Amino acid sequence: MAKTDEALEILNKLGIPKAQLNDRSALTLLAIVGLKEGSDWGKAVQRSIIIHDIMNFIRENYNVDYAENSRETIRRQTIHQFEQAGLLIKNIDDPKRPTNSPKTDYAATRDLLNVLHSYGTDEFETSVDDFILNNGSLVDAYNKRRRKHQLTVNTEGVELKFSPGKHNQLQIDIIQKLKPEFFSDAELLYVGDTSDKMLYLNEVLIRRLKFPVKKHENLPDVVYYEEKRNLLFLIEAVTSHGPMTPKRITEIDEALTGHDSLKIYMTAFPDQKTFRRYISDIAWETEVWISDSPEHMIHFNGTKFLTGI
Repeated sequence: MAKTDEALEILNKLGIPKAQLNDRSALTLLAIVGLKEGSDWGKAVQRSIIIHDIMNFIRENYNVDYAENSRETIRRQTIHQFEQAGLLIKNIDDPKRPTNSPKTDYAATRDLLNVLHSYGTDEFETSVDDFILNNGSLVDAYNKRRRKHQLTVNTEGVELKFSPGKHNQLQIDIIQKLKPEFFSDAELLYVGDTSDKMLYLNEVLIRRLKFPVKKHENLPDVVYYEEKRNLLFLIEAVTSHGPMTPKRITEIDEALTGHDSLKIYMTAFPDQKTFRRYISDIAWETEVWISDSPEHMIHFNGTKFLTGI
């Protein structure tokens, strides 16, 4: 039996969903544990490996060449489900690593290795049973490990838990520093997270304003609404990409067609160094806020000032 067929048999025994029972998943499993076609399952190892190196291993040892743009498919359609099932640990070498880091890596769990090492022996079925019995508690343990490093903020009477990273820390700064300083009467309408794009939705306000949250891919990172002045604060948190450019404003305007609120377009930066990197991209008639100078606002045009509206 081919190695990929054996891998599929194992994945099936472990209760992996049908959508993941394919060659891509089988090859990904083999790459993660370092097994070539002629290798014995007893040689499977726990090692940290990034998706780029998984693709290289598959290309070099199984002659399957996935295009570079397949990386996201492997992550979303195979790695993610392996994590949920307890087969993999993310960033075992550095649990504080940001969710969207290019250095994000994956390693087989010890419980998975027990199953792989027993494949082809009388102990295989027992190992599978043990995996299925213990997997729930393993998933909880790994999630607890991740939660330990989450970023937490209380707002609108709700505790929000962000995954670690500079981008999410800047979003917390927007909530804790920008909002109280410049629009304290506003309500948080929407905020996403690098790992959960719908982290917080103000359901009552969204329904009342008929706000198009289904078009969240075109929305900025943080949205506030102030009823007194009918203002919509649309804020991009920028640490590595995505200031309020003319193109972004056009996209947001199209997503919010029909809304009569006055739109305030803002870009938030963690520091002046990051701001200087993007200054030529920022659209006119927008505002810029820098977290390490939280009492100040930079206005990209003369007569329309945020506090004078």
